[in-house]
Amino acid sequence: MRISTLNVRAHQLEIFDPRLPLQRTLVEPHRQSPWHLTNVRGGRHPGQSRRIQPRPKAVAFCCRGEMHRCEWARTAALIAYHDLEWGVPIHNDRALFEFLVLEGMQAGLSWETILRKRGSYRTAFEHFDATTMAAYKRSKVRELLANQSIIRNRLKIEAAIQNAKSLPAVQKEFGSFDDFVWRFVGGRPKQNNWQSPEDVPTQTPESNALSKDLRRYGFKFVGPTICYAFMQAVGMVNDHLVDCFRHKEVSSLA
Repeated sequence: MRISTLNVRAHQLEIFDPRLPLQRTLVEPHRQSPWHLTNVRGGRHPGQSRRIQPRPKAVAFCCRGEMHRCEWARTAALIAYHDLEWGVPIHNDRALFEFLVLEGMQAGLSWETILRKRGSYRTAFEHFDATTMAAYKRSKVRELLANQSIIRNRLKIEAAIQNAKSLPAVQKEFGSFDDFVWRFVGGRPKQNNWQSPEDVPTQTPESNALSKDLRRYGFKFVGPTICYAFMQAVGMVNDHLVDCFRHKEVSSLA
């Protein structure tokens, strides 16, 4: 039995759902397959988080034998992210905004670096509450630049604050940030069937269009490549390789 890294205590798995920043859930192992995590998804609740009861259907995270994964999932942190989050459709405004900001923070860095600092970012940015972030003053920017637990890049920090200021106009016009971003794929995840990592694009016409529209509303650090990484992360596209065990599971969530 190979068990990837999560806290395992008293035959329970304790998980922190990144899409619902304030929620912690204890999940009992599935009787038929000892190590599973329940797939907890946020609902369509723009700009807020709420407690969601776990669904009975589970998503495999650890099991007997070997699983074939996308090649980039090689470390414990990336394996956990790949198996539980990447490509799962998200329809919660705050969670979507969080991923957009974090993808911008990643520019020039590895995603694993951002993953390891994600908890610190949530604390520093008030769990990505856009209203609070939009009101940040210069003193808060200085505080963030002195925070050693996050990436202390002035341009990225100021872009995150600017994006928080730009978000309300999008929500007002389209009803939610969710409706705004998902319209670029027709409201449903695009199911790709890539055979190898070389097949996976870094940007697409959809990500170019999303980037252009975001910038029209004043968003920053939202180039086409960043936007495509965002689309992959929040499930707008299923870019798991066809021989990855998550490809079929994620496609079933569409």
